[in-house]
Amino acid sequence: MKLSTIDISIILGYLVLTVLLGFLISKRASRNLDSYFLGGKSLPWYMLGLSNASGMFDITGTMWMVAIMFIYGVKSVFIPWLWPVWNQVIMMVFLAIWLRRSNVLTGAEWLKTRFGTSRGARMSHISVVVFALVAVIGFIAYAFEGIGKFSVMFLPWDLSASVMGIYISSERMYAFIIMGITTLYVVKGGMYSVVLTEVLQFIVMTISCIIIGIIAIKTVSPEQLDSVVPEGWKSLSFGWKLDINWSSFPQDINRMLNEKIGSDGYELFSIFFMIVIFRGILVSVAGPIPGYDMQRVLATRTPRESALMSWFVSAVLFIPRYLMIAGLAIIALVYFNPEALISEGSIDFEKVLPFALGNFIPVGVLGIILAGLIAAFMSTFAANVNAGPAYIVNDIYKRFINPGASQKRLIGLSYVSSAAMVIIGITVGFFVSSINSLLQWITAALFGGYAAANFLKWIWWRFNGHGYFWGMIAGLAASLALPKLFPDLSVIVAFPLYILPVSTAGSLLGCLLTPPDDMDVLKSFYMNVRPWGFWDPVYREVIKDNPGFEKNRAFKRDVFNSMVGIIWQMMLIIAPVYLIIREYRGMIVSLFVLVITSVILKFNWYNKLETE
Repeated sequence: MKLSTIDISIILGYLVLTVLLGFLISKRASRNLDSYFLGGKSLPWYMLGLSNASGMFDITGTMWMVAIMFIYGVKSVFIPWLWPVWNQVIMMVFLAIWLRRSNVLTGAEWLKTRFGTSRGARMSHISVVVFALVAVIGFIAYAFEGIGKFSVMFLPWDLSASVMGIYISSERMYAFIIMGITTLYVVKGGMYSVVLTEVLQFIVMTISCIIIGIIAIKTVSPEQLDSVVPEGWKSLSFGWKLDINWSSFPQDINRMLNEKIGSDGYELFSIFFMIVIFRGILVSVAGPIPGYDMQRVLATRTPRESALMSWFVSAVLFIPRYLMIAGLAIIALVYFNPEALISEGSIDFEKVLPFALGNFIPVGVLGIILAGLIAAFMSTFAANVNAGPAYIVNDIYKRFINPGASQKRLIGLSYVSSAAMVIIGITVGFFVSSINSLLQWITAALFGGYAAANFLKWIWWRFNGHGYFWGMIAGLAASLALPKLFPDLSVIVAFPLYILPVSTAGSLLGCLLTPPDDMDVLKSFYMNVRPWGFWDPVYREVIKDNPGFEKNRAFKRDVFNSMVGIIWQMMLIIAPVYLIIREYRGMIVSLFVLVITSVILKFNWYNKLETE
């Protein structure tokens, strides 16, 4: 289905508005690096929270989540634990406060507060810069694949062309154009532009989600849904195996669905569930990767506001997003047309979202929803484009090449770096054939390689810069080599069997074969950040000079609040899903649990937040 003139006008009007907004505030963003990359640390926490939520509301991820709900039903809400989605809970409970107390510009700069200026510290700095740039390039490639696949199903023009003898499809050309427009306002307006446009984008996206939820409820009856979904599709519970039998669909479609479940690696769902919990604990305590999520934390005005910002992300993101995900999934299921999803002889489940939108959303409303989805893409893409160059400019050029560079030169280099990151990311995107495969590599392999070193840096005083460097390099190398060394190994299983052991070995050998970091640096970090964990030798040195210093004794409370927070966040996801599929009993139970967990967090977390 192609768009009407009204729908195209709405989308074009929105694109023009966002670019104009970026240019209008560019003067404010170009004062200095702090203004360009962190908004001068003057933006309110709730705006940063909306911005962060908007950045996570990406079109590529939404296409993937609609596809997995189509296949796996309500149990699909567990699959995003791969990220893991509840890292925002760990952030809100304690980690955002620890991170924000550093008062720095980037994650690489933060390492100086932890490891000092020794050779190991400099090595750790380089490793996190390399990781950050690889992660940003991976996310840009992921976005490129998603926006092209989405756009070509709606926009009416055939833009395919041959450039220097190389054929470029319409899918790729649309991705070029939309990413180019987004790059314009990000490069020009910096963090101010990103945050303000993302707030606008989140509002548009939320309205779109509510509209889709209403249309789904009116279009699909419970009886229609029951007639097409297999037993267990509506249930959260599962056994050793997934055991979803799609016999209601024709035999060839049933075969393709079963092949998809097998290739995803989710058939043995209990094993998958245990791995993501184990991995989720490590990755969440390790903290955010050095990208836009960390950037939003560092941009808050105080440590207390960083915790509130992280809470706000979960509070506003999941209900509207899952109204859309569940709504589009059930529309596609009931009015399933396999011919519309066939690509090269098999079903491309990532086309479920465009199929549902293109066939069941009325003119005018479709334009608003597509503007919202493009807004979601733009916000995620913009957040990464703004975050990556900070490492090039602040952590490479300013630190090693030209420490005395003027602010004007640094801002100019930021423009060039942003454009370069986009070009490299798009180039990588040309070689990506599946959103799901790239997503699994980013979440399970790349993030998995990040976990060991970053987990240890918070909780163990003896962990030094050498250990961090070798742990990060080993993890990054293992994740990059995975597709070549073990092409048939699921990236989910590869984390505990291959990536984690390699990165942990690198971390421990690099640490234990080299001397501890300078005690003065460790004392300064411990007094400023005040982490819990294995810090007793440092604590004993601190109280010699500062007898009144109190160690962080909130470990048990933080663990309890994290567990409650994960349940609280899960209810925010499950409640809208149950509403859309009309399982009202489950919805009422989830809302009741949501209220109970909210009350616990009010008294045991919010009331105890330190006033900074």
